[in-house]
Amino acid sequence: MQLVNTTIRNSLDSHVVLIKQISTYIINSGGKRLRPILVVLMAQALGYKGKKHIQLAAIVEFIHTATLLHDDVVDESDMRRGNKTANEVWGNSASVLVGDFLYSRAFQMMVTIENLEVMDILANATNTISEGEVLQLLSIGNLDITEQQYYQIIQNKTAQLFEAGCELSALISIDNKDLIQKMANYGKYLGMAFQIADDMLDYSLENDELDKNIGDDLAEGKLTLPLIYLLEHGTTDDKQIISDAIKSQSTKHLKTIQKRINETPALQYTQEKANNFAQLAKEQLVDLPESEAKNALLFLCDFSCHRNN
Repeated sequence: MQLVNTTIRNSLDSHVVLIKQISTYIINSGGKRLRPILVVLMAQALGYKGKKHIQLAAIVEFIHTATLLHDDVVDESDMRRGNKTANEVWGNSASVLVGDFLYSRAFQMMVTIENLEVMDILANATNTISEGEVLQLLSIGNLDITEQQYYQIIQNKTAQLFEAGCELSALISIDNKDLIQKMANYGKYLGMAFQIADDMLDYSLENDELDKNIGDDLAEGKLTLPLIYLLEHGTTDDKQIISDAIKSQSTKHLKTIQKRINETPALQYTQEKANNFAQLAKEQLVDLPESEAKNALLFLCDFSCHRNN
């Protein structure tokens, strides 16, 4: 990961000062580095001996960071990872354009791998992520969104990059299509578990425990799994309060909704779904030889489901 971070820093170089300022700010502002960690661990678990996984890990992080810059503009967010968002500091225009720079820099770095399959995977991944963003935009305020539609959004928006990172590591490490697919599936299921667990945080923790603004999803009109469950299984009053909260685009009903979600099985149901995806992820690793890297990949399944940030 030290090599990955060095590659990231070296690849941020630009003669345009603002690009370097914003890129460095967002890259250095914390975060779990979970996606590049996955790329590195997967390569180690599969016995890869080269160095291309370092470049791929940096590319994946750049794509992820670009989506964060664009997301924060779309969502009008002012806090991420415990810091002010780039758009809050420098404005929306600069954030969008620097996000574009990171996307294009990622594709420049892809070319150096000299592997068309790698470029195919990453090109498809970025396109699918964009589709997920648009699907989410179209679903805002939609009280009729189904659980399956929710899964489709998070699979495109979040799990896709987890899947791509794991598939890339497998592709450069082994020549076994079935095993490569299982490693891609591991990433997909892990990403699903991670996002579902993340969507619980708004309704299960106090604001000072989080590195983001609590209630953002509600204020933005996004219906996540706990809300979808309450809409389907709650009382008429529950549905009316959620409707009012979504329409008002504020957090004034947040405490009431949090209370009702905690009084119903909504969080338990959501946790169970996250656990189910995590278990599916674990099952994809059964053919890997025992190693510290495999143990770490298994640990990430539990970590993704049971965390407080």
